[in-house]
Amino acid sequence: MKAKWKIASAVVLTFAVAGTVSAASVMNGTAAPEVKYTWNGQAVEPSKPAVDIDDSLYVPLRAIAEITGQYVDYDDYRRSVALTDKPQLTGKYKLEAPDLAAGVKMGIGSSLTHLPGDPDNVFYTTADRGPNGEVEVGGETRRTFPLEKYNPSIYKIEINNGKIAILETIPLTVSGVNPATGSSAITGKPNIDGRDETPYDASAQTKVSYDPYGLDIEGLAYNAKDDTFWISEEYGPSIVQAKRDGTIVQRIVPQGWASQVATPLVPARETLPAAYLKLRSNRGAEAVGITPDGNWMFMAMQSPLRNPDKSVDGSRQLRIIKIDLNTLKPVAEYAYQTEAASDYKDVKQADIVISDLVAVNENVLLVDERDKFSGQAAQLKRIYAVGLSNATNVLGRYDDTAAAGKTLEQMTVADLRAQGIAPASKHTVIDAAEFGFPFEKIEGLSLVGGDTIAIINDNDFGIGSDSAENGTELWTFRLPYMID
Repeated sequence: MKAKWKIASAVVLTFAVAGTVSAASVMNGTAAPEVKYTWNGQAVEPSKPAVDIDDSLYVPLRAIAEITGQYVDYDDYRRSVALTDKPQLTGKYKLEAPDLAAGVKMGIGSSLTHLPGDPDNVFYTTADRGPNGEVEVGGETRRTFPLEKYNPSIYKIEINNGKIAILETIPLTVSGVNPATGSSAITGKPNIDGRDETPYDASAQTKVSYDPYGLDIEGLAYNAKDDTFWISEEYGPSIVQAKRDGTIVQRIVPQGWASQVATPLVPARETLPAAYLKLRSNRGAEAVGITPDGNWMFMAMQSPLRNPDKSVDGSRQLRIIKIDLNTLKPVAEYAYQTEAASDYKDVKQADIVISDLVAVNENVLLVDERDKFSGQAAQLKRIYAVGLSNATNVLGRYDDTAAAGKTLEQMTVADLRAQGIAPASKHTVIDAAEFGFPFEKIEGLSLVGGDTIAIINDNDFGIGSDSAENGTELWTFRLPYMID
């Protein structure tokens, strides 16, 4: 019988570490290679030997944990080590779907969510703003939209017999006529002239119109309380509420956004902090999740805000905001610290991002953190369990330099500690790179039944790909414990 463990208690074996953690190779002791190890009765050999210091034997914890099939995470802020049992890969499923146009593949996978009551193999997902590319013209990089009228949609999908099938397409629409399309449909084009990227046609020679209702959709969550979807998107950055039929109800935006564009068909609620207007282009509201009770919504930014400017693109401090769904107002904000790029080969700190999240409950999230590499070059493709109960609420406190002389994005680990700011804690649940997940962009993440995790990649519509396959895969994993 599989033990049912609680994520906040017995799932992780955690050790408090006093002072600095040192590798055995630099400890002032004598290596003890004569020490023998067995695991379930079988002889095993750790990558590093034990160390004898003053007649006390120090065992290589990370090496032993790797042998016994556990992840090892070190929390530098809390000086603690967490060991977590590894999951089992249970399924791989590929999308087989007709191309949208010549050189443009069908796209899904920017998000993934499972609705309560649905079969375990049925999910909802989105693509992003539609096929787009970057073309150099006269030294200028231009953003192209080869399918100008592409309608961002929600897709109901089913996995079975190694395949992903699209069961239903739900186009996103407004209640009225969108001036950008002449119909109720929206597009994936930018909203605001002079603020957002300038949209061009496929040739990159002709500018096309902006769309005040356009969405670059990324995350997807469902609220069973009122049977609606919430979608995080990158332009605002914003979070959009839509009915089950795809009709957009309202949009939560940063303070000051609504004055830049008129959207009479979709009320814009300026409840997000104004600091969110300092997003890095195409690195906006990447992930959204709603707690099962329907009371709380969490949104994560993909990358650090450019706060105060792009000099902090390499910051490790990302923001996760908590919103009361009864008032649509933020009640908390937490610092999420990404992994240190220095721990990996040829990885830039600015290329480590959040791509999706699941709100397990008010205090526990699952977060997808990744680098920009694919295939054998991929190093960081991890799903983390993230704890908020011991994290500091920084809402409104470090949006400027008044409180600490630095914005949140300018702070180091030492700065956080000096200010008494505890970032969210985290430990590894899945290392997808270790399982050989071949794609760069794991952008969809879902939890089913408390012990099954599904991930899916965004294929970017195959732009620039010469593969005959669609290039979208959904993988499932079974955990040896329950997350609830």
